[in-house]
Amino acid sequence: MSPPPGRSAADRVRHAWRAVSAGDVDLSVPVGSLVLPNPVMTASGTAGHSDELQPYLPLGSLGAVVVKSLSADPWPGNPAPRVHQTASGMLNSVGLQGPGVETWVVDDLPRLAATGARIVVSIWGQRVEDFARAAARLAAVEGLTAVEVNVSCPNVEDRKRMFAHSPTATAEVMGAVGEACPGLPLWAKLSPTVADLAEVAGAALGAGAEAVTLINTVLGMVIDIDQRRPVLGSGPGGGGLSGPAIHPAAVRAVFDVRAAHPDATIIGVGGVMTGTDAIELVMAGADAVQVGTATFRDPRAPAVVLDQMEAWCSRHGVRRVRDLRGTAHA
Repeated sequence: MSPPPGRSAADRVRHAWRAVSAGDVDLSVPVGSLVLPNPVMTASGTAGHSDELQPYLPLGSLGAVVVKSLSADPWPGNPAPRVHQTASGMLNSVGLQGPGVETWVVDDLPRLAATGARIVVSIWGQRVEDFARAAARLAAVEGLTAVEVNVSCPNVEDRKRMFAHSPTATAEVMGAVGEACPGLPLWAKLSPTVADLAEVAGAALGAGAEAVTLINTVLGMVIDIDQRRPVLGSGPGGGGLSGPAIHPAAVRAVFDVRAAHPDATIIGVGGVMTGTDAIELVMAGADAVQVGTATFRDPRAPAVVLDQMEAWCSRHGVRRVRDLRGTAHA
């Protein structure tokens, strides 16, 4: 096995390690009714709608690729500026801009499918019926692995409170999506900004979710002290904080939900910058992990995290990464 030409020294070291340790560690993990070849995925909103990251890493080598959230119809998103770097992460208010499900199926899905990736479609809506319409348009689409239902978005029928802030609203959305799109595994992506995340997770699982994805961004704001106003175009709406700053919050969320729901499937996400960050989430109780903000710093980040997870397991005599799940609870 020889590394492709043009790789950096760090890439060559990682390639050499994979060549030495190949076969030492079983990276496959069960995620609900699925078995993925490894536990690392992209996080919705950070890897585009199609094959944007393929020039940097083989997307088919990841556990799955989760695309940017799609609504039933095209959506323009929020005004610029949409992204602001913070001391320990990123604040964004992209506003779920997207082409809509039908356009995505025609224009983006074929290119992504050609990479051999396992494809997870993230959907969102402002009403329960919006989620159902998006799901219905995916029901007959071939080649999808799962649907991640992003309930961390405003419910216009409930004073714009997030669906994920209410166990009842979360269950209603998951039930509607399940009816509109039977046969595909459903994951519920939840917000950490609730009084009892375990209760909301239980509502999602009880309404048909095979897994819960923990966590979405944390609400935040940065003020331009010269202009004396928020830096993002969303103004008083602020944005979502991601990156290393929220990693401890993600670990706590996964830990608490695993304790409350021992048999649940949990996908951990939030500030995963390294393989040890991912291992920490698995020990807290995650079955799999997603890498998001790190890809803005290095588009190869998901592959690097996977390499580092495998290397850590090999060094510590861990033969199956799934055996680490929830070990921090012992």
